[in-house]
Amino acid sequence: MADRITIQDIADALGISRNTVSKAINNTGILADATREKVLKKAAEMGYKQFSYFTAADLDKRELFVPDSSKKGEIVLLTTVFWGKTYFISSIIDVFQKELSRLGYSLVMHRIQDHEIDNLKLPDSLDPKKIAGIICFEMFHHSYCQMICGLDLPVLFVDAPAGCVDSPLKADRLFPDNQSDICAFVAEMVRRNKKKIGFVGEYLHCQSFFERYAGYRSAMLLSGLPVTEEYCILGNKKGVKNPGSSDYQEYLTQQLLHMNSLPEVFICANDFVAVDFMQVLKKAGITVPRDVYLCGFDDSSESRMITPTLTTIHIYSETMGLTAVHLLTSRIKDPSIKFRTVHTQTGLIYRESTKDSPS
Repeated sequence: MADRITIQDIADALGISRNTVSKAINNTGILADATREKVLKKAAEMGYKQFSYFTAADLDKRELFVPDSSKKGEIVLLTTVFWGKTYFISSIIDVFQKELSRLGYSLVMHRIQDHEIDNLKLPDSLDPKKIAGIICFEMFHHSYCQMICGLDLPVLFVDAPAGCVDSPLKADRLFPDNQSDICAFVAEMVRRNKKKIGFVGEYLHCQSFFERYAGYRSAMLLSGLPVTEEYCILGNKKGVKNPGSSDYQEYLTQQLLHMNSLPEVFICANDFVAVDFMQVLKKAGITVPRDVYLCGFDDSSESRMITPTLTTIHIYSETMGLTAVHLLTSRIKDPSIKFRTVHTQTGLIYRESTKDSPS
């Protein structure tokens, strides 16, 4: 058998179709749980490495990576924000930390302070000699990210600063697929005869927001629809270093008042943008979904708790966590490989904000 196990090898070993194996490994289509378990078990036995999806339950039932009891050093997680259990990043980190532990690495988390960003310096408690690799979440200050890339250490960014055209980051980058399901959503709105569609979100806040805005514009172009610039709210309150929710709602209110007419649908850069905008619309006497449809991104807990529940795009946190482990540990093993940018699958979920039954 070839050194690199393929989907066809697994299909041949089980006497089933290649399509069935692909569905099981990639979690696409409809498949019986027993069949999926059989395929995944055989794939693990044969040493298949290119798993793209596993649930948290799968992680508890099998070892996707060979455990290693030896200590290999610290993986340092850098971030600029706090997040709670409602934030999807928490799920990514849970999977990431669990798999790193299996491989013999420890995970140390540091929240970068404003003065450290301003002075382009790492926290004093960090010892570069102990660091095997760095993973960055919500790190969107380009100059600081460039400083991290200059440490001559393996680095992975989960999302990244927008607009790095002139000086791209010399590191691997991991994103959800920020465009495919936005295109699918626009196509569905057109099918429902909703053709006036706008976008809400600070598009230069991060690369993911930029890609979602680009996905919206691409989808409109592919659907033969004009982009009405008046329907796009792309900034934030000026003169505030780190504008919060109240600042953003004030900015949204001002932009809404300047519109001569409303679109039929708004796509929001993420669920938190959508929740803020829904509050602004409500205060203006505009009802979702009666007067306007709303779509978010991330499938946060808030998207299911708000009334009406929010149509959104789900990010598979477990998949991103496992992919992050693969990207960073493979970079540690071979620093010479070309830098990689990876996008993982997302899933469109329709709920009450587009007059659909909650799911």
